[in-house]
Amino acid sequence: MLRHFLIDTDVASDDAVALIMALRAPQVRVVAITTVAGNVDVRQATRNALYTVELCDASVPVFAGAEKPLLRSHENATWFHGRDGLGDHNYPAPRQSAGSSHAVDAMIEAIDANPGIVVVTLGPLTNLALALTRKPAIAANVSRCVIMGGAPCCEGNVTPAAEYNIWVDPEAARMVLLSGLPVELVGWQTSRGEAVLHDNDISHIQGFNNRLANFAIECNSRARQAYMEQTGEDGISLPDPVAMSIALDPSVANHWSEHYVEIETRSDLTRGMTVVDRLNVATDDRNQGIWKESLSLGHKIKVCCTIDTRRWKERLFSALS
Repeated sequence: MLRHFLIDTDVASDDAVALIMALRAPQVRVVAITTVAGNVDVRQATRNALYTVELCDASVPVFAGAEKPLLRSHENATWFHGRDGLGDHNYPAPRQSAGSSHAVDAMIEAIDANPGIVVVTLGPLTNLALALTRKPAIAANVSRCVIMGGAPCCEGNVTPAAEYNIWVDPEAARMVLLSGLPVELVGWQTSRGEAVLHDNDISHIQGFNNRLANFAIECNSRARQAYMEQTGEDGISLPDPVAMSIALDPSVANHWSEHYVEIETRSDLTRGMTVVDRLNVATDDRNQGIWKESLSLGHKIKVCCTIDTRRWKERLFSALS
């Protein structure tokens, strides 16, 4: 059965690999790719998306979206992914151009035209928040909303409290999580430990000796160095492809739990923190304040706690082979 995907992304090195996985997946039609400011500015993200689509010999429209978060200035992650987001290897400009529509309009149109669509977000949630603000009813047409974001089970990767995608635009993230969308939150912890591509995995991919496999490793060269600087661990960590593998095959995730989740927007110290109500204290009558407000607006979110790393890598190898 053909499944329709809409992918919203701030295309840098790991996003590009996630796009390859979706574009090469059997029985999946990517109806549109929308871009947002995050890892790189939205123009560079759009260029990277177009380049990746061409690399896959695919025909998928790409639409440029928000140039900055809802209320904050844009903070990129070029220190991690390189100035161009793809490790600064001077890849050629894409031959195609982005669509004329704004990403938010394209997103609404794609969701309206494809009831049951799977929405996958790989960057800050600015575009999706704007689309929901403009037309809240689109939430009912989405069968799954797989979000790569948050640190629900661990420390953050941009501050001790927060993961990058949520930290960049916490107001947008909060709006999306309270929107009624069927959110599946895949935090960055799922791409660590045994999920990291180590030397044997990298050699295995390079052994495919094709342009997609070579690109996947090469464009993540700076990210590998940065991950070592960040965590002290050697290897290529791929949060966005892990999330995409779950979107493509839910069985990659082997432990889910459902909780109320709040996003911190008021504190400088914990900006963007994904606050997960693991013990269900939000329903305690003694609890007052922001959680009560959230309960009147939101619903429980599916949180991915752990993954089957063998299945995840098999998904990746299959896409690149």
